[in-house]
Amino acid sequence: MYISSKVARAVKLALIFGTASTALLTPTSLLAEEAQAEQEVERIAVTGSRIRRPGAVSASPILSMDSEEMSYMQEPEVEKVLRVLPGTTPGDGSNANNGTAGAATVNLRGLEPERSLVLMNGRRLVPFNYDGQVDTATIPTALVDRVDLVTGGASAVYGSDAIAGAVNFIMKNNFEGVALEYNFSETEEGDGTRDTISLTLGSNLEDGRGNVAVSASWMSREAIMLGDRDLGLLGIDTASGAGYEQFQNGEPPVDPVAGCGGPNTVDFVQGSGSTTSIPTRFAIVGAGAAASGQFRDDGTIGEECSRFNFNPFNFYQTPQERYSATAIAHYDINDDVRAYTTFNYSKVRVDAQVAPSGTFGASFDLPLANPLIGDQARQWMIDAGNTALGNGLLEDGGSWNDVNGNGVVDSEDYLTVQLRRRTAELGARTELYDTDQFQILAGFEGTLYEDWGFDISYQYGESNRVTTRGGYTNLTNVQNALDSVDGVTCANGDTNCVPINLFGGFGTITDEMAAYAQAIALQTQRYEQTVAQLVIDGPIEFIEVPGVGEPLSISIGFEHRQEKGTLTPDECLKLAPASCQGGAGGNLLPISGGYKADEIFFEGILPIFDGAEYADTLDLEFGYRAADYDSVGNVSTWKLGFSWRPVDDLLIRVMQQSATRAPNVGEIASPVVTGLDNALQDPCSVANAANIDDTLRQLCISTGMTDAQVGQVQDVISGQINSIDGSDPANLPSEEEADTFTAGFVWSSDFLDDFTITVDYYDIDIDDVIGEFTAQEVLDACYINGLASECAKINRIGGDLTVAGSGVELFTTNLKNQKAEGIEVGVNFNVKLGDMGDLALSANINKYLTHEKQASDVQPVIDCNGYFGTSCDPVSELRWVQRTTWSYEDFTVSLLWRHMSSIEVEPFQYAAATAEGGPGYFDAFKKIDSADYVDLFASYHYGDHMKFTFGVDNLFEEDPPVVGGEAGSTQYNSGNTFPSNYDVLGRLYKVGVKFEF
Repeated sequence: MYISSKVARAVKLALIFGTASTALLTPTSLLAEEAQAEQEVERIAVTGSRIRRPGAVSASPILSMDSEEMSYMQEPEVEKVLRVLPGTTPGDGSNANNGTAGAATVNLRGLEPERSLVLMNGRRLVPFNYDGQVDTATIPTALVDRVDLVTGGASAVYGSDAIAGAVNFIMKNNFEGVALEYNFSETEEGDGTRDTISLTLGSNLEDGRGNVAVSASWMSREAIMLGDRDLGLLGIDTASGAGYEQFQNGEPPVDPVAGCGGPNTVDFVQGSGSTTSIPTRFAIVGAGAAASGQFRDDGTIGEECSRFNFNPFNFYQTPQERYSATAIAHYDINDDVRAYTTFNYSKVRVDAQVAPSGTFGASFDLPLANPLIGDQARQWMIDAGNTALGNGLLEDGGSWNDVNGNGVVDSEDYLTVQLRRRTAELGARTELYDTDQFQILAGFEGTLYEDWGFDISYQYGESNRVTTRGGYTNLTNVQNALDSVDGVTCANGDTNCVPINLFGGFGTITDEMAAYAQAIALQTQRYEQTVAQLVIDGPIEFIEVPGVGEPLSISIGFEHRQEKGTLTPDECLKLAPASCQGGAGGNLLPISGGYKADEIFFEGILPIFDGAEYADTLDLEFGYRAADYDSVGNVSTWKLGFSWRPVDDLLIRVMQQSATRAPNVGEIASPVVTGLDNALQDPCSVANAANIDDTLRQLCISTGMTDAQVGQVQDVISGQINSIDGSDPANLPSEEEADTFTAGFVWSSDFLDDFTITVDYYDIDIDDVIGEFTAQEVLDACYINGLASECAKINRIGGDLTVAGSGVELFTTNLKNQKAEGIEVGVNFNVKLGDMGDLALSANINKYLTHEKQASDVQPVIDCNGYFGTSCDPVSELRWVQRTTWSYEDFTVSLLWRHMSSIEVEPFQYAAATAEGGPGYFDAFKKIDSADYVDLFASYHYGDHMKFTFGVDNLFEEDPPVVGGEAGSTQYNSGNTFPSNYDVLGRLYKVGVKFEF
């Protein structure tokens, strides 16, 4: 302990400068901390450094949000709290459905969750999956004292993954008493109910030698369907605007023509939705557009007549139930040694749901003698087959089996066909994520000698997840059930097989057929993380700048880390090319991998000036970390910067760092499987037939098409084509590296109470980015740029890219570059109103100067700053939050203003869509106007032990923007908008009560 006015003053300034980069720190709590600092001072460490010293100040920008500010949000979900901050963009969470991993992740600077390191008390949290991502739903919010967000690479301090920065949850270390809290929220529509209850108990040990705190909580979040809101009720096509007029007029979708109906079907031309619809769409694989059509309710075949409106089945808000328990304890064995431990446990269940399954792009061998095919339909198929045969689009041994050898297609033959049937009789597709996760930490810290300290610890974490996928068709069984020539038995001889009727409209699939044709599949994931660490820190007395009075402080450490991840799918999900489940988006194969890393690191802070003119203090900060991975070998990171206080009221800080991220388990151990990726158009399809010249024709042929197939095959379906994904064992990705630079200042002044303003510039430049090319990038590189290497990645079946087994190779590799650059500003001050209480105002502003990426030298630079699209999840150039809080005796009222600047569709995507032969882009969806939301909070303390809270989010009920269903990536563009970026639920009411003793 240090008891001196000089050191107390240092800590007081550290409290101002070290945390003042936040716009959300409550000034009244800062005053209390300053008062305490004057009485008793100890060595402290700040996020972004392991060095403990009096008055520690970070040279890196840190945004802090304390528990009081978090309580104003009445938000038990940490991901939603962090999503509000201007320096973050949404990751996975409650508003992601199709494509969700059933978790809640943090995405700093829009550089993806895997580049944001999540910590608790400066230590890693165990990931929930083999992609190394942390589910913030496991954070015990009742015990969070504050959360720090450090910008820029923090790898020199914390190791791999801290490319964009680190999120550090600082827990309450000395909680005493009992706290029981209940919160409830519900939308103005009366849905989306969320209940949260937490109980926290804490007590100091005898003679104040330690503390034990235990917290348990439960949360339940109810679902909100897309169909529960007008915007999500019907599909809206981004290219044509189909469905937009009906939405504006409050009208239902346009029905298909008579005889082509079914639940949730819409008109093929005037509606928007999936072409896997009801009644069944038919196509002979590789036979061209003339050999495709759609059944009618009466079993005949004609032109395409309907689409399927999949929107209403999806979630705007996914349901969740969560149980968690946390114990934190420490005990002073003697004056020099403290033992500490933390145990976390959580059980989280998340439900995701999408529209009913179907046969989608699967191909089947169909006997034309199947009696469930109507006479007109059979003859239509025979005629289409013979036409394709005459045009060179069909051959025996390809999509045709000439059973009787007569050289023509007839009723005795087999055709390989696509039957795109939406199996609404089976109900919606569901994915239930059940995750059990725990982590235990134990260690000792204390004094080695005089001012030298040590910290030795061991932690182990484990996540176990079971995913249950139901409501899907069983494609293997569907094939068996189609192979029937009597309508009663199946050719495979299986007595359990029930022939299926896909040759008509809704209702042709009976309960018996559905029972045989459906599949429930399971997959399990397990992730283990082990970390052992030793850190020693203290001053080196003989290294000191003359006249400063404080020596070099250093921290030296060693860390051993081991990560293991596995995925075990059942046999159904393993089946190639697309699993046995229709609409599963591909198949899965087992993953089992991991890596070990041994790391040594050191940091130093050397005071250069203290009390000099124009240099009240000047500290030089540096660090280095060397790591040996058994996966990528040796990597190193470093940092060098300074914090300079020319006068008491001004702090200037500069930091240059290198950061690194080693590939995670999923990036080095994933086998080759099939999946889906977004694309605008297949340039070789019928949709672009009028623009295919000789050059493009030859490129199409080079990717596996016959000359006759070029310009005849179907286009992409619902903005997606098949992909071939995984790790390329012959070319595994190496580590990615980043150079980060931050510079800024903190100025405080007495002209207003607790006035501080911070301005920080940041530049995060990442090379060798671990990721995948997009399907659109590969298509453009082949068919526009004519690159043979990219054309080789395109695999067609029957000339098609939507037939199961076809696809574009998108292996995980090292891409060229990604960059985020911007300026962040924070302002805090108080205004005393005399007898009317106090007014506190704060703001946090983020302006991106650059937000771009480039996959390779031959690919264009994709500018995402102020844009949205399939390659850019929405990035507003300017965002801010501003809070105004009035406190009077036992009352508190606070308003939070959230602003996002306008954004436009990514120029490259818009140009491609509107080019000659492109799918088009509806003009009203080109731009999203700026959005402003106001949230209200109020609280009242009743006596000494009870607090009531009330809040309204989106007070003025700002409507979400409309962009249709193909404006962005599937995960984020849902319900015709971007539900993770914009409020889609309407006005939300919150109430709560808290008892403290």
